[in-house]
Amino acid sequence: MTDDTVIEISNVWKIFGDNAEAALTAIRERGIGKAEVLSEYNAVVGVADVSLSVNRGEIFCIMGLSGSGKSTLVRHFNRLLEPTAGKIEIEGIDVMALGTQELQRFRNQKIGMVFQNFALMPHRSVLDNVAMPLEIRKVAKNERMRQAAAILDIVELGAWGAKFAHELSGGMQQRVGLARALAANPDVLLMDEPFSALDPLIRRQLQDEFIRLSKILKKTTIFITHDLDEAVRIGDRIAIMRDGKLVQMGTAEDIVMEPADDYVADFVAGISRLKVVHAHAVMQPIDAFVAANGPLSPDAPKVDHAENLSTLINLAIDDDNPIIVQADGKDAGVITRADLLRTVIEGTEVS
Repeated sequence: MTDDTVIEISNVWKIFGDNAEAALTAIRERGIGKAEVLSEYNAVVGVADVSLSVNRGEIFCIMGLSGSGKSTLVRHFNRLLEPTAGKIEIEGIDVMALGTQELQRFRNQKIGMVFQNFALMPHRSVLDNVAMPLEIRKVAKNERMRQAAAILDIVELGAWGAKFAHELSGGMQQRVGLARALAANPDVLLMDEPFSALDPLIRRQLQDEFIRLSKILKKTTIFITHDLDEAVRIGDRIAIMRDGKLVQMGTAEDIVMEPADDYVADFVAGISRLKVVHAHAVMQPIDAFVAANGPLSPDAPKVDHAENLSTLINLAIDDDNPIIVQADGKDAGVITRADLLRTVIEGTEVS
């Protein structure tokens, strides 16, 4: 684990059933699949040998279809589920080694969790709901109310502190849930499909709100979703799961440009590359281009290596010259109209 790594899990397995250990031994020794595990051991593989690391301040999206294991996996980070095998470290703490009281303290101080259902206490006011983690921590009432009010201001619900959950819209209730998770100032946020129960317009507004908050608070976040558009919009990196296994992990650009298999390719088929793919993934090396085609025009447009495909296409429409790509202030690559067309049609990097 490096200084920048907040979460590291290694070879995590979760097998449900009374014969989980025997089933895992059979998987390792005989290579049997999920169907055989179910028939021979009456056990279900929820998570299969997953390893990943998450960096400080990163929004790490874990996604997949229903039954892929994404929600099962996230519940291991704070040991709501006990893994059958594997290691989990958060901020250098071996989570599996914590005793009961240490685990309670760890959950209260290190981890904030936002669920799909809002899970607000109906008999408590909004302010009291947000202050609840601080109450559990035995923070004095005046101080916890002050901190809760400050967090409500950050999520733009400061005027609603005296209201009760039933008086708020679904989107507002979810913002209260987010505020409650943030109130204890946790190192890590676990968000399990927090916006999926909301209608599309409110969902997009809350995505915008979460992106804004993330820039302010810089919380290390595990964000579970079944929606690739949401993962692309929110995540710094994305992990795609299938049948309990981690199939591919990388930036949205990595996954859209180089899907690991047909399953991932089908997943990303509907994603527009215009905002996801950037110049560095499309460009040819400048030296090789000049050697083959001669000097570039001094009037050729220049862009940063992080410019998106949409901007590149608009430049190519307006200018016949190849586009020069710069990195660290130096000319690094060239993009032609043919490169752009190939990227749009095929979705593959230029060789």
